[in-house]
Amino acid sequence: MHRLFLVAAMLLFGMASTSAQNAVSADVMKDLAPTGKVRAAINLGNMVLAQKDAATGQPKGITPELATELGKRLGVPVEFVIFDSAGKVFDANKNSAWDIAFLAVEPVRAAEIEFTAPYVIIDGTYLVRADSPLKTVADLDRDGMRIAVNHGAAYDLYLSRMLKHASLVRADGGTRALMDAFAKDKLDAVAGVRQALDAAAKGRSDVRVMDDKFMEIRQAMGAPKGRIAGARYLSAFVEDMKASGFVADALKRSNQSAAVAPPAAK
Repeated sequence: MHRLFLVAAMLLFGMASTSAQNAVSADVMKDLAPTGKVRAAINLGNMVLAQKDAATGQPKGITPELATELGKRLGVPVEFVIFDSAGKVFDANKNSAWDIAFLAVEPVRAAEIEFTAPYVIIDGTYLVRADSPLKTVADLDRDGMRIAVNHGAAYDLYLSRMLKHASLVRADGGTRALMDAFAKDKLDAVAGVRQALDAAAKGRSDVRVMDDKFMEIRQAMGAPKGRIAGARYLSAFVEDMKASGFVADALKRSNQSAAVAPPAAK
């Protein structure tokens, strides 16, 4: 009897998967699940987007939840492809390592990725020493100022375009590596996502995070350039996830409610 139940359950799952796929065009399936599954790039280097579950070791947070929900709608499994920085996610596109990614919209990236509208907006700001004379983000763009950035991050790309006088010191390995470079090389500031910098400054009296911001980091879903049908599906999916409250709820579940879910795209 138990065996019959398992067989029936498997048949129902197969029917549900087939039904889901039948509701999605072949072009979309080819773009988003060309191997029969969705390979979703997950960046554990951005704590707002994904975190490692201490109990299971698996990624959790808004990006794994969005990827899982997408797989359900397509009726295919989801494989998480794990990275420790956004720069490595972007570079891996050259090797066709993923089908969807969660990255901040940037002109350099948009040349190779089809982006949706943002599903969450995060502040980019600076951490400085507590006794630093620097008070606002505008104070950093001066000759001789050196700022630690995560190589290939959205704020690295943005500051590379916008800063006229200050220089960037790049590191790999997330906020911890930036804080190490900041201390070792006596840099003037660390650039990063506000939540990550707040976490790095927590319990310390020798550093502080600036109140203002130098940019809004517009986090979006994306597919490799040219996958137009898949990108259109992702765009509609993101708008539905925002409108339904899925994004806001996922941020709350991962204790990241300080991040902002933007309004519907126009």
